[in-house]
Amino acid sequence: MITCNVLPPTLMLTLFVKFRMPHLWTGGHATPVLCAGVSSESEHVVATGAEAGELTLWSHDGSPVSKLHLSADDDVTCVAFSPSTPCVLYASHGRTVSVLDTRNLKTAVTELTDVGEEEINWLSVNESGALLAAADDSGAVRVVDLQLEKVIRTLRKHDNICSSVTFRPHRPQSLVSAGLDMQVLLWSLPKVRPLWTYSLQDTQEEDAHPQRAGQMFNPPLAHCVDVASCGNVFACAAEDGYIHLLRVSEDSRLRERGMFKAHCQGASQAHFISFLSHPYWLATGGNDGLVALWDLSEEALVANERKRKSRKKKPKARAKAVSEVQGSDKNQKQQMSGEEAEAGSASSSSETHGKTVPKLSFNHGEKVNWVCPAVLKGKPSLLVTDQTSSPSAYSLDEL
Repeated sequence: MITCNVLPPTLMLTLFVKFRMPHLWTGGHATPVLCAGVSSESEHVVATGAEAGELTLWSHDGSPVSKLHLSADDDVTCVAFSPSTPCVLYASHGRTVSVLDTRNLKTAVTELTDVGEEEINWLSVNESGALLAAADDSGAVRVVDLQLEKVIRTLRKHDNICSSVTFRPHRPQSLVSAGLDMQVLLWSLPKVRPLWTYSLQDTQEEDAHPQRAGQMFNPPLAHCVDVASCGNVFACAAEDGYIHLLRVSEDSRLRERGMFKAHCQGASQAHFISFLSHPYWLATGGNDGLVALWDLSEEALVANERKRKSRKKKPKARAKAVSEVQGSDKNQKQQMSGEEAEAGSASSSSETHGKTVPKLSFNHGEKVNWVCPAVLKGKPSLLVTDQTSSPSAYSLDEL
């Protein structure tokens, strides 16, 4: 049993950690593995990137398929498959992005040089496969037109390292970024200014509880941001050990935010899982060596999004006894009521301290570098990378 001592006793979150043996993937790297990604093609392929420019492709049973050394001087910091062309893989190292064909990994198809102003931390490809976004140490997000193979937008607003960026599902021109300036930003291309900026400190200050004597304070530096498949719910893993949740409306306005304690030390990873019973399962990893699975479907913030979608799907037909005019008036009133409720929640915060507990958690034992949800050999799984050279595959069969 591991107890998070960063909260007052009445609000301590206790995680009952299951000890399970992962399947170690060996023989693919000689240096610590930093990142992982999985292809969506029929013959699934997993890619991992490591220090000293190492890139490896794996089969789903954990056997190395092929290896490539991309750089002698730079680490492979992120890998991302194209959603539209699953055999195309993008890998960042230094300021460069290598474009690779997983069917023939002998060399890069092309090199997109100077994509980053400084070292690239994160890559994301939009659903159409036309645009790639790269977050770098300068705080900039650069958007690349993959057909033209050139940077078409440079988005500047972060005051510190931009650690993470991701395109929103169903919205190929919209992306969200997060950084060590403790800011989450929502962008809409081709605009070069964010639609809104949200400081994680705002939630932390509003929901703060008195610190205990000698307790170390960790600021909410944002390490990882992800978007649920609905496109309107964001999860951000931060150095304060919290997962910060944000919900936007259909017009991309920020409507609700909340947070819950997930790790005793910094939370480094947060990824929604699309292949379980609903799209609001979240996998997290932290510097405390824990990996956890969270069911966010009952969170107030997520429940409001599900209710909104449910209202949208309701049939428009009315009972025969109601006239068309009456039905129209009723629809109009309901719509106004829904809009007023939505607007009223714009500044609300979901208080989730001590209420959100993981459905499954286990002690990985090492500081987590990356968590990659994947269906491996037909089974829901998590691939976890850490300070060692061997990724670990965990089965999620019981979920």
